[in-house]
Amino acid sequence: MKKRIYYSLTSTVLLLFIACQSNQKKDALSGMGEDPLASHIDSTYSPKTDFFMFANNTWLKNHPIKPTERSNGIFVTIQDTVNAAIKDICIKASDADAPTGSNSQKIGDFYASGMDTLAIAKLGYQPIQGELDRINRVKNLKELTEEIAHLNQIGVRPLFSFYVGTDDKNSEQNAINLYQGGLGLRQRSYYFNTDSRTKNIREKYQQHLTSMFGLLGQDSLEAQTSSQTVFKIETDLAEVSKKLEDLRDPYENYHKIAFKDLSENYKNIYWKDLFDTWGLKRVDSVIVGQPEFYKGLGTILEKYHIDAWKLYLKWNLINAFADNLSPDFENEHFNFYSTTLRGVMQQKPRWEIMVRETNRNLGELIGQIYVKDYLPPNTKAKLKEIGENIRTVFAKHIKALDWMSPETKEKALSKLSKIYMKVGYPDTWKDMSSVAINKDSYLQNIINVNTWEFNRMINKFGKPVDRSEWNMYPQTYNAYYSPSFNEIVVPACNIIVPGYEGRLPDDAILYGIIGGSTFGHEITHGFDDNGSQYDENGNLRNWWTKEDREKFEAKTKLIIEQYNNYVVLDSLHINGEATQGENIADLGGTTMGYEAFKKTPQYQNNEMIAGLNPSQRFFLGYAFAWMMNQRDASLANRIMTDVHSPYKFRVNGVVSNLEPFYKTFNVEQGDAMFRPDSIRVKIW
Repeated sequence: MKKRIYYSLTSTVLLLFIACQSNQKKDALSGMGEDPLASHIDSTYSPKTDFFMFANNTWLKNHPIKPTERSNGIFVTIQDTVNAAIKDICIKASDADAPTGSNSQKIGDFYASGMDTLAIAKLGYQPIQGELDRINRVKNLKELTEEIAHLNQIGVRPLFSFYVGTDDKNSEQNAINLYQGGLGLRQRSYYFNTDSRTKNIREKYQQHLTSMFGLLGQDSLEAQTSSQTVFKIETDLAEVSKKLEDLRDPYENYHKIAFKDLSENYKNIYWKDLFDTWGLKRVDSVIVGQPEFYKGLGTILEKYHIDAWKLYLKWNLINAFADNLSPDFENEHFNFYSTTLRGVMQQKPRWEIMVRETNRNLGELIGQIYVKDYLPPNTKAKLKEIGENIRTVFAKHIKALDWMSPETKEKALSKLSKIYMKVGYPDTWKDMSSVAINKDSYLQNIINVNTWEFNRMINKFGKPVDRSEWNMYPQTYNAYYSPSFNEIVVPACNIIVPGYEGRLPDDAILYGIIGGSTFGHEITHGFDDNGSQYDENGNLRNWWTKEDREKFEAKTKLIIEQYNNYVVLDSLHINGEATQGENIADLGGTTMGYEAFKKTPQYQNNEMIAGLNPSQRFFLGYAFAWMMNQRDASLANRIMTDVHSPYKFRVNGVVSNLEPFYKTFNVEQGDAMFRPDSIRVKIW
């Protein structure tokens, strides 16, 4: 995935339709204002020492992170553009006298229900009182299982993770998948790392648990006891959970067993009752991601009294919906998950929160208006054009590889040719006509959407995989590669390039950002440490010769070692094993982006813009793609939970492996950006 985390934004940028083949003249910027790339450069840094800071620091130091944000930079700026459009859509919908059941009525009423902060504050936790009463009635593990089934239906995910989706070894069939989960701190490392930063987070987390139980009416002693109980349960769950890096191997996280063996292998969960509640009938097999987690889970279920499990379920309930309850719940949730974990100092304005929440819940409906009213009509065609240029270059590179045999090359080229590119927006939208939305209850609106989404997922079981489905909205500034579908998805708003309002960005920028860090990045995911294990049809199957796989893994080992050595904060290193897939995609994407750029008139005519030659502009454009500054707390959280490297290293780590970068900026031995040939990584 390209970016993964979504941000709120700071400046308004017009949507710009970008053509792929530009034909800038030497004086292309005359009378058009300052060139963004040139204006971002901080010449107090040398590109030979720290290219990221050289390329971006003037912008970063002139745009400090706002108190309401964890970061600032290009993603924030672009998301601001998208948010402005979504706000406009929401306000127009709320002001309109739309027919009941129409998209506008649902968008307008959802937004209005969340903007009615007086009504929300007055209700306190009354909107979840019925759910708390249900939990209180649980008397044994069988009823606990039934309650877990119900909570999943309304959007709460206690104890473990479950989904109906593609079978990794049969990409035409939907299967039931069970995965590890149940942790309020998301990743197991938070429960066991011994550094002072993580210890402090654990202490603050337990204080947060205590405060949340206090908000439910428990006195201080009872709330503290409840907090200790929940934390002990989660620590036990973390103990049997895999580490972030160990979740990357698809074979090690794929274990299909017969449904009849579930109860024998993984005890104390009433599997038939669970699946019956969900309407899953005639289930013959289930894919268990982490068998050791589910074996441990059976023991943990026996270890604690049913009253302890009721506390755990209550915690999961209020944690899932805290943002949608009265301000005391919302603020306490914000103080831990945003301030403690990510360093954000202030809540966003209510309208921004509701733009985010309306889009998160009704993005499928908003997307239909966004595409029609806020995008040029031929956005799809131009995005596809750039993507196909990158595919052509990638094929040329595969053919020229000196480490891969002809047999494996043939299969790699076949897989590349079959990568399906979904760009812009879907041809068919999901049907949300059955979702009831009104102005009366903000939380009930959210539960209604969650229930619809859960039922939509359940209805996939037993049916062929729908390869037309999108898992992002057109207004999402991100992109992804799906190994099971062998497809890349690039939403429409990736067309936005900040700073180029009213004028056409040059090809160097197009191929650095949209070509390299988007299309090139996502296509390379089909050939990273994980994606390379899926064949051309999206099935988990080895299509490599033994010797080729060994050579490939030797190269990936080099990139793991490279990123392991980067120190981010204090003694906190990048996790090279966990981030290798994204690092491989960054390197491959930039390589392909540059090679495709070399075919443009700008490169071939050596056109100068703002005193920068084509290659300089390409690499500065690539650095622009990751121009982000993060708070230290957010950076530490990213290292603990994210498979993406911090932004600075997505630039410096990549270009320090590329010979064209060395030639462009005269990088030599002894320079900080220099890496010896023997350890320089070249894969694709």
